[in-house]
Amino acid sequence: MNTVPVDLTDAALAAEVVDGLALVEDGLREAAETEEALLEEASRHLIDAGGKRFRATLVLLAAQFGNPRDPRVVPAAVAIELTHLATLYHDDVMDEAAIRRGHPSANSRWDNTIAILTGDYLFARASRIVADLGEEAIKIQAETFAQLVHGQIAETIGPRPGQDPLAHYLRVVQDKTASLIATAGRFGAMLSGAPAGVTARMAPACEALGVAFQLSDDILDVASDSAESGKTPGTDLREGVPTLPVLHALRDPGPGGERLQELLTTADLTDPALHAEALGLLRAHPAMKAAQADLQYWAKLARDEITALPAVAARAAFEALCDYVVVRTG
Repeated sequence: MNTVPVDLTDAALAAEVVDGLALVEDGLREAAETEEALLEEASRHLIDAGGKRFRATLVLLAAQFGNPRDPRVVPAAVAIELTHLATLYHDDVMDEAAIRRGHPSANSRWDNTIAILTGDYLFARASRIVADLGEEAIKIQAETFAQLVHGQIAETIGPRPGQDPLAHYLRVVQDKTASLIATAGRFGAMLSGAPAGVTARMAPACEALGVAFQLSDDILDVASDSAESGKTPGTDLREGVPTLPVLHALRDPGPGGERLQELLTTADLTDPALHAEALGLLRAHPAMKAAQADLQYWAKLARDEITALPAVAARAAFEALCDYVVVRTG
């Protein structure tokens, strides 16, 4: 399983998180069980493919500010991961993706109908788990689900006439990506019985952290090589995905930026020569520094909330994540 580097140098914290993640894996596989063999196989398809389990880890870390062994904590982490997995099934249908986590996507292995229904099933399983976590958790899960859909719709239709594309993009990231990460932190704190002040800070801290991780991915897509990132540089650029550096370059082409703007708006960047030219120009453009400044802004928002939390080992882990999300784009 791929993991996001988290500071688990504290032995007790490491043991709690590792044990908790093992229980989460058991819970995910149990949730996929059903009498319909095809549905179970499709449900386990992405579960067995692994993943970072980043959102589940945040639930477990946030629970350290209360009672991490509260029996509601692990089910909450399972529900969060199931919700995330369900969105991936639907995303792959909308994006017509062929690969997910190094394996054929569900829609390419079976078809769109199976992938959509599997995503629906995992959403339903997540909701059933949350139903046992209390009325407040049900309300939060429903609001988060609505926010996820809102973000996906906004991404699909694009900016409204007159709307700043960069502001629109950041709103999409907050809704589509960061909202579930925020709920992960909120669930962990709330369901472990952490003080209300901790729960109040945890949600915005994790939301900001979620935005920062997406922005760092955007920067890495342009700045890194394949050996560092594990994927082909400029993948989003080639596919015409308007990520943070691209939006900054389009907003302010700057002196000599006309050729880059032309490539970004009119060229077929599936052409290897044009793609290489656009990638080189974008890497040298001030848009990269502007994107880095945005990343640092969101990472600081997260850190400002986290440093006000009680000084337990989990706080150091959250602080390390704030550092990592910036340093990884180095």
